[in-house]
Amino acid sequence: MAISLSVVVLLAVILVVLIRGGSIKAGPAIVAILFGFFLASTNIAPSVNRFLNSLADTINQIRF
Repeated sequence: MAISLSVVVLLAVILVVLIRGGSIKAGPAIVAILFGFFLASTNIAPSVNRFLNSLADTINQIRF
C-alpha cells in the first residue's frame, strides 16, 4: 500500500510538472488520467500491480 501511494503521488507530481512546463496539454493529461482510472477496473489491473511490485522489489534489492 505504501508503494502504491508513493507511486501515485510521484506520478501526480510529474503530471503537474509536465502540464505547467507545457510538455503536455490539459486535454491529453485528462485522457491519460481517465485511461489509468478505467484500466484499474479491468481484469489486467492485478497483473499490472504484480509487475510493478516485482519491479519495485527488484530495484529494492539492488545494492550500490
